[in-house]
Amino acid sequence: MKKINIWKTVAIVSLVIIVTIGGIYLYNDGLFRRDYELNDELGGNIFPSAILSIATTDTVVIKPAGNHYLGNPKSGFIIRLKSGRANSKVRITLGKTPYFEKSVSEFVLEESGTVYQIFPDVIWNYNALKNNIQAAPVSVSVEVEVNGTSLGQKVRTFSVRSINECLLAYLDSKQQFHDTGIFFAAYVNEEHPMIDKLLREALNTRIVNRFVGYQSDKPGSVDKQVYVLWNVLQKRNFKYSSVSTSSLSSNVAFSQRVRTLDDALESSQINCVDGSVLFASLLRAINLDPILVRMPGHMFVGYYLDKYHKKKDFLETTMIGDVNLDDFFPDEKLDSTIVGKSQNEMSRITFEKSKQYANNLFEKNLNGIRTHQRFYMYLEISREVRRYIQPIGK
Repeated sequence: MKKINIWKTVAIVSLVIIVTIGGIYLYNDGLFRRDYELNDELGGNIFPSAILSIATTDTVVIKPAGNHYLGNPKSGFIIRLKSGRANSKVRITLGKTPYFEKSVSEFVLEESGTVYQIFPDVIWNYNALKNNIQAAPVSVSVEVEVNGTSLGQKVRTFSVRSINECLLAYLDSKQQFHDTGIFFAAYVNEEHPMIDKLLREALNTRIVNRFVGYQSDKPGSVDKQVYVLWNVLQKRNFKYSSVSTSSLSSNVAFSQRVRTLDDALESSQINCVDGSVLFASLLRAINLDPILVRMPGHMFVGYYLDKYHKKKDFLETTMIGDVNLDDFFPDEKLDSTIVGKSQNEMSRITFEKSKQYANNLFEKNLNGIRTHQRFYMYLEISREVRRYIQPIGK
């Protein structure tokens, strides 16, 4: 009888050990922890301009906050998942929306007990992104499988922002500030079909016979080419429009509304940002190297006067429009001295005063620019930048 009881005890203990070991194995395998997160770094916002501008490059502007991540961070969507056993296999299915196709991605979680950030593949519908002129909600569904076992489907609503919204900066999940002003380069579009028409209009003024960029050694050659661009834009009767805010309400992502080259030319309206990216587009088209200078609440454009970048000048593009010069130079009473001037004379005066105003502004904000303070920027639209950021196109 005692032997039977001993064997029963041994059997029970063995069963408990087996169940415990099996439970630990299953727990580590993730079968009892069927949870994951569908997340992103921009507070649930999708910026078409950011996606389009890096679509053909290897650039990663919005970088993962942690070290353990898999996939391409350009995806934007993040699956946060804690691994069970080592070398677990993960399969992620992203449902179809008007902005991207259905996609399936597979990954291997090499380490056990580690929280991974996984960026699934996204097959973007680039035309839909380009044509999104107003913020719109989209429901994103995702299903995750680990080692063949489904962890269920999750759905989250994101906001697809307007193509006219440029991502200025964001706070990551660790509350670290990241400046993304480089995305302004996406709105500089030197390849736009309208550029050739504008350059032809400029040549028709006979102020210059051709655009030579930095090839001429004649003093004032660069400035003369820049001035004719200024002149032809003024003849298009642009009006200053202060519209720059977006409907974005977020304490994570910060954006600025920017008119594309199409929008600016069709509406004949520009603010400081619109005018700066438009003028930079023209400068790039004639092989001059432009600079976008930003400070809190304002932007202006600059350009190098020589190919070695030893000298530079700046322009206040809001003065392209029909403006009151006394607003910029209240002590000089300029408006009373320009009565009766021809259009070309007025154009030359505003061009020179624009340089004076912008150069003074640059000097006043030089410290903020040099020390990289928040929302200050000095961005050369160079070949190097074009390796990272492409124009978003028409």
